[in-house]
Amino acid sequence: MLVENDILIPEIDRLLREGREVLFTPGGISMRPFIEGGRDSVTLIRPHSLATGDILLCRLPSGTYVLHRLIALDDDRLTLMGDGNLQGTEQCTASDVIGKVIAIHRPSGRTYKPGKGRCWRQLLPLRRWLLKAYRKGLKAHLW
Repeated sequence: MLVENDILIPEIDRLLREGREVLFTPGGISMRPFIEGGRDSVTLIRPHSLATGDILLCRLPSGTYVLHRLIALDDDRLTLMGDGNLQGTEQCTASDVIGKVIAIHRPSGRTYKPGKGRCWRQLLPLRRWLLKAYRKGLKAHLW
């Protein structure tokens, strides 16, 4: 069942504020290749601290929600970018953070702790070709 973000995310926020963990299946392709929208699920917690490389669910000043990686932290100013994005970043403040990903779950049953994406961030100039190869491999796997 698909639930609109304007309904789902405030409920996730409420549960996280209560100290619960939330299992959530994000949509979209902006976190490829590490999180495949509509396929993978993530476990979120309310973060006690933030660090570069964390994958965060945030409400942007525009009112939209993103699940992206924290690529820069300057005092209270956060800069986010999806792993599958070739350019463009978003900014918000620490108070806009709803949750932090602590686990990624594949349909196969495999669960893993997300890394900080250091190597992937350094490969930004090559991402276009790496993501193209990933998409071709994904299509071959699905067919």
